[in-house]
Amino acid sequence: MANSSSAQLLSDAQACHKSDPRRAEALYKLILDPASAEGTSTQTHEQDATRAREQEVALLKLGELYRDEKNAEGLAEVILTSRAFMASSTAKAKTAKLIRTLLSHFSYIPNSMSTQTRVLHEAIGWAQKEHRIFLKQSLETRLVSLYLSTQAYKPAIALIDTLLGELKRLDDKLVLTEVHLLESKVYRGIGNLAKAKASLTSARTAANAIYCPPFLQAALDLQSGILHAEDKDYTTAYSYFYETFEMLGSQEGTSTEPETTASPDGGALTALKYMLLCKIMLNLPEDLPSLLSIKLAVRYAQLREVESMRAVARAHQNRNLAEFERALRDYREELSSDPTIRSHLAALYDTLLEQNLLRIVEPYSVVEIEYVAQQVGQERQAVEAKLSQMILDKVFHGVLDQGRGCLLVFDEPEEDGSYGTAIEMLEEVGKVVDSLYAKTTKIA
Repeated sequence: MANSSSAQLLSDAQACHKSDPRRAEALYKLILDPASAEGTSTQTHEQDATRAREQEVALLKLGELYRDEKNAEGLAEVILTSRAFMASSTAKAKTAKLIRTLLSHFSYIPNSMSTQTRVLHEAIGWAQKEHRIFLKQSLETRLVSLYLSTQAYKPAIALIDTLLGELKRLDDKLVLTEVHLLESKVYRGIGNLAKAKASLTSARTAANAIYCPPFLQAALDLQSGILHAEDKDYTTAYSYFYETFEMLGSQEGTSTEPETTASPDGGALTALKYMLLCKIMLNLPEDLPSLLSIKLAVRYAQLREVESMRAVARAHQNRNLAEFERALRDYREELSSDPTIRSHLAALYDTLLEQNLLRIVEPYSVVEIEYVAQQVGQERQAVEAKLSQMILDKVFHGVLDQGRGCLLVFDEPEEDGSYGTAIEMLEEVGKVVDSLYAKTTKIA
């Protein structure tokens, strides 16, 4: 009787899930209420299993309800209060899946990082108390990913060190691959590229020993491309980004495989943006139209994120600093939200400014700094600092006359080979003297 009642309640709740969320919420909570199971001790094992399945459905539906309402506190309450039900009537593997599913709903709720962190800490404590080691490690991996997204690198590294010690003892290659990949991302975030590369190598070594899921393999390739781009090896980086894009582009919309905590953010679109960035950094902006015409890229060609990269490519192709700055302003959110694109565009802007300054000062032997600043549309102080840096880097030869406010440009001095010849001649004379001294010593 109780089972039929629970089934009816679940049916009623699902029927009014969208039309009357408050009633649906009350019905889901009634199904999950332990008091509703009183008096059912005489039920058969099959009836108990049916009721457990109905409670699982109610739990997931209640989580979806709070997700759609952007109610982070409500979702946190569902996760924390459902642990008693999970501990008593749910298998360990299913418990882990339910908690991970409910936690994934936080990604759809804005400004929920602090709530998610608190819930994860409490869930990890519960998993440790219940001796659910694999669930604990899975939750700690998610917490590392959360620390990474909030740039809390110090606690992330501390937690990674603890996790790696446990995982190596258990020899769980899949989770070990994920954690090493997250470690690589953390070290890259703090600017330690040597350790980032070492961690990525460890991740690939672990991945080679097992079947690596497509999303995890794509994340490894994406991280490899990012690290090669940091080394200015854009050709190799492009090949890794292409592999990532091809894999994710073919998986999107067709794969039912759950993404891991280390899965690439933004999916195929992010990989495509990085491919476009590599073409721009390789001074090949004219390749963008042909790249965006391939089958997998056509669906993204009209998106604002891709249009932002087109605008940057046009400005770079025209060597137009004002057009480049306009693209950065018009597409601020698309270009500034990604730290990888932001850092490389900053380097590109610096290169473009240098090229514009060279183009302006090359025809002159003496030119006013104020005039140069007006031509490039920059403040005089910034232009003066950049010209000084270019002179020190020997991009061109000149002197800044700050008293007159002018730049004196010199012709590139011709190398005088006589000094080198004189040194070579003295070296040969030294050899002759050494040889004569050796012969004199033998005669004596």
